[in-house]
Amino acid sequence: MIMRVLLLLVLLQLAGCAVNPATGKSNFVMMSEQQELDLGRRYNQQILKENPRYADEKLQAYVQQVGERVAKYSHRNQLAYQFTVVDSPDINAFALPGGYIYIHRGLLAYLSSEAELAAVLGHEVGHVTARHSVQQQSQSTAWGLLGQAVAIGTGVGAAADVTGALGGAIVRGYGRDMELEADGLGAQYLARSGYDPQAMIEVVKVLKNQEDFARDQAAERGETQPAGGYHGVFDTHPDNDRRLQQVLGPARALATGQQEVSREVFLKRLEGLPFGDSAETGVRRGQRFYHAELNFTLTYPQGWTLLNRPDALIGHTADQQAFIAMTLEENPQQLSPAQLLRQRVGNQRLVAGVELRQAGLTGYSAVIPGNAAKRVAIIQQGAKVYLFVAAVRGRASLESQDPQFLSVIESFRPMTSAERKQAQPLRLHMVKVKSGQTIEALAKNSTLPGDALKTLRLLNNLYPTGQPRAGDWLKVVR
Repeated sequence: MIMRVLLLLVLLQLAGCAVNPATGKSNFVMMSEQQELDLGRRYNQQILKENPRYADEKLQAYVQQVGERVAKYSHRNQLAYQFTVVDSPDINAFALPGGYIYIHRGLLAYLSSEAELAAVLGHEVGHVTARHSVQQQSQSTAWGLLGQAVAIGTGVGAAADVTGALGGAIVRGYGRDMELEADGLGAQYLARSGYDPQAMIEVVKVLKNQEDFARDQAAERGETQPAGGYHGVFDTHPDNDRRLQQVLGPARALATGQQEVSREVFLKRLEGLPFGDSAETGVRRGQRFYHAELNFTLTYPQGWTLLNRPDALIGHTADQQAFIAMTLEENPQQLSPAQLLRQRVGNQRLVAGVELRQAGLTGYSAVIPGNAAKRVAIIQQGAKVYLFVAAVRGRASLESQDPQFLSVIESFRPMTSAERKQAQPLRLHMVKVKSGQTIEALAKNSTLPGDALKTLRLLNNLYPTGQPRAGDWLKVVR
């Protein structure tokens, strides 16, 4: 058995060693460049379905232009890089194999210069040029094959679980070394393309401020810090981190003359950018949700959190013991709400069914009984149908939460003409600071929900106590 495993490992090494195009090191990979490109192409099609493209082609073209400028000086400049702005308020960016790179609209809002945008895109290009995702996938595949070999040789299926868990522990995330490598490569590409590599450090500061802001806001609510954030060293290491400074050293040596920052050019590109939700994805206003294009609104109970995802609108209690999700469904057979609901639940039994008639709409609601009982409903609005699925977990019971589930379902209705303004998003606007003008004065005129002062400081890299200087361009929200 030992010889069989050793032979497999030797074969994997022979098949999988390749010189990394960005670092010159020998890495373990199990796919050719063509396979990598095919994999990226397939993933890209799926990602585009799950992450709506932001509908501003001028901004899309600008981001593509900046990305191409950086990628031109990368170690794999022959790839056809595609840079896409995702219509999401999340603070994130990521790369797929083969050169498909995404940056969320939410991250753009917090950057302050074209050089910072180039730093984020350069970091992601670094992941592509160093084939980090390919290395990750290859390691995962190798551990899976090893686990199968151990299981076959010993007859004990649990062995595959052990090696699978070990492989998962090794390859989860890119890991600090790969992230630092992507930072170093990205900074080199910045310098070679004429941008200031110091922008990589500025992005670290921006995202460290995000982390501090999230921690402070959670503490004010009496909660622990929420999980999440942008991947990599950006969200876990301060800007004076010794290793980060070391990997940026070679990039600084490449900088010659006046390296470009382009602050005002970038900020003008952000004029009118939605802040938070967009009209195309729907807008949250307190406990109410509005969707202009689909012409509906509904309300969630006080204290509930509302998540607006591309595939579903989800509300949940503060303790996350009760959830209700709403999705837009197909109805090609033109079934009635009751018929469609029965079709959607399949073989599951429905009880306590009731017809819904609200605001000129028709629907049907019922309960799926059992240990994991659920409230389900269909509401029809013209040719569109919406499916609601509500459930509880842990200590909660359907009986205790059902009145709140029903209140959400029964609040669904078309918008009034007066509500259409509420369905429009908040937007970024640029103002030049006048002599004596403070961030506190600007915050007083802001329509931002919550702590407008802290949010404006965060947006302008002045968190937690900074003040602008006369003549500075600042982002405001209204």
